[in-house]
Order: sequence, then structure tokens, then C-alpha cells
Amino acid sequence: MNLRDLDYICAVADLKHFGKAAERCNVSQPTLSGQIKKLETTLGVKLFERSHKGIRVTPIGATIIDVARQARDSVTRIHALAIAEQDPLAGALSLGIIPTIAPYLIPLFVGTLSQDIPKLSVAYHEDITERLTQDLLGGQLDAAILATPPEDNNLTSLPLYAEPFWVIYPDDHPMSLIKNITVKDVDMDDLLLLTEGHCFRDQALSVCGPNNAPRQQSLRATSLETLINLVASRQGLTLVPALAMRSGWFYDIGLGSQKLADKNAYRQVHITYRKQFPHITALEAIADTIKAGLPKSVNIAP
Repeated sequence: MNLRDLDYICAVADLKHFGKAAERCNVSQPTLSGQIKKLETTLGVKLFERSHKGIRVTPIGATIIDVARQARDSVTRIHALAIAEQDPLAGALSLGIIPTIAPYLIPLFVGTLSQDIPKLSVAYHEDITERLTQDLLGGQLDAAILATPPEDNNLTSLPLYAEPFWVIYPDDHPMSLIKNITVKDVDMDDLLLLTEGHCFRDQALSVCGPNNAPRQQSLRATSLETLINLVASRQGLTLVPALAMRSGWFYDIGLGSQKLADKNAYRQVHITYRKQFPHITALEAIADTIKAGLPKSVNIAP
């Protein structure tokens, strides 16, 4: 058994597909399949059930793969600790960011980050929360900027800021006559939301209350820009996070906006990472740079 074998079984467990796992590991599928069969023979147990319906991890396979992930993480920590001892702010780091944060936050810190931490190379990956969390746990990402608290015991986080919600509506909408708009003023039948899978959709629904639900829509919008353009086309209204308001471009397309007056109408944004991740100094430095560039429209974490 070697570390390469652990990479193989973790990849198959993540992707449930030998071909895709081989591609991730940069080997041929026969090589990966052969090594896994050898490992199963050595261990005397089946890690995967193979059938025409696909691949399923066996119960003992799940336990062994969990230990394999810990072993791989320990090796990564050994390398990272050695690098950090030489220079804690040098090396490479992969950072995930969700789509409702990335286009608005990255421009506020990316230039300064290269100046503040010139020896650190950061690779950015934009995706939804569920997939970023999977990549964090699988070791494909070092950290991720998320708007939900860690739900896995292997993860922890550094707080960045609290971001208020704003409501966007056509400039001739009745809401333009209301001062200090609250959730009670929002007509749920007019509310446009992102498609399921985006945490901002869940957060908007949470703010609006568990007993409220928007109308059934055929819309499957995956970006805030799409929702804003639909509002500009008089298709309804929507909620956006405070940083999205900084773009200002929607003021030229006949829209009005107000910050929701409700005390709970905001989301908390964090840098989430594995508890065993050894490069904490670099994450703290990134967090400091991000917070230093934030506008007054959000509440910066201490």
C-alpha cells in the first residue's frame, strides 16, 4: 500500500466513476482499476461494489477511505509544515468562492493581496457551496469563502463580515413609495430567487420566514445579474447582498433599491477550512487583507 493507492480510492469514492477518477489522478483507467483490485486483494475486503448501475462504496470501504483521507491530509500537513517553517506566507493555496460573492469581493482584495503576500500564489475556484465543501473535505481545496457555517466536524472557519440584504425593484414599483422596507413589505408572489443549490436562495427564504414561499416559477437563474435584469424587465423583484450593490450599473436600467430594515436580514461570510490544515498563518493574512478592503456597507468581523 502506498499514498498513490490512497489517492486512487479517494478519487473513486468522490466521483463514483473509475474513468473520471483516473483522469483526476492523471493515470489510465486500467492502471487505476488494477491498483485498486490489488489493494482489495491485499486488504482482503471489497472497497467498491461494481454493477451496471454504477459504483457504490461498501461499508468497510467507507471506513477505510475515511482513514485514507486522514492519512493523505497528514502527508499534506507534513509538507506544508516544512514549507511554513521556512516561510509561512509562501507557496501555493487554492481558494474556493461561491458565485454570489466572487464577482463582488475578489476585485476588492486581489490586487492588494499580491502586494501584501507576494510569495503566496492563490488559485481561485468559483462554485456552489455543496461542491466547494466536498472539495474542501477531499483535499482539492485548501479553503473556501462561504456564506454558511461549517456543517462538517472536520471543518472550521474564520469570520470575515456580515452582509446586509437589499431589495431591488422597478423604479415605478409601489415599493418605491415605502421608507424603511421590511420583509413584510415584500410580496412573495413577485420575489425572484436563484435556482435550488445556491445558498443565497436558502438565506433569502430564511429571512422571508418559514411560512412564506415564492410563486412556482419556470425560471432557473444561476446568477444575481440574471435576476436583476429580470427585475429591470418588470418580471418581479429580488434580494441581493450588499456588495452586489457596489456595481451600481442597475441604476441605469430603471431600478430602485433599499436595504431591508429587518435586524436579521443579513448573511455571515467566512473563510472555511479543514481543522487539520497547517497553513493557518496564510489564511489569517488573507482574511486580514480582505477585511482591510471591505466597504462600510458591510459589518467587518473583529
